[in-house]
Amino acid sequence: MKEITTNDLQEQLEQGTSFHLIDVREDDEVAQGMIRTAIHIPLGEIPERLDEMDKDKSYIIICRSGGRSSRACEFLEAQGYDVTNMVGGMLAWQGEVE
Repeated sequence: MKEITTNDLQEQLEQGTSFHLIDVREDDEVAQGMIRTAIHIPLGEIPERLDEMDKDKSYIIICRSGGRSSRACEFLEAQGYDVTNMVGGMLAWQGEVE
């Protein structure tokens, strides 16, 4: 499974690199803030919302600590998606959140 650290992601975002970010945390968790450009798809809804994703794009998957996003990555990879797990999740994120 591909991985990216929060520091690497933050640096690339600050340099203007654009990413497709999916936050798989629950509603109450994202209510506390999420990365500005992320799309919220709770982990349990991913199988039924695959039509919102494009197999021709790469995605970075985000959760609170990296565990749920890792499971989401495993599932999505098996479905043919190009995904990367954000290691450490939002607990390790030091960037701006909305």
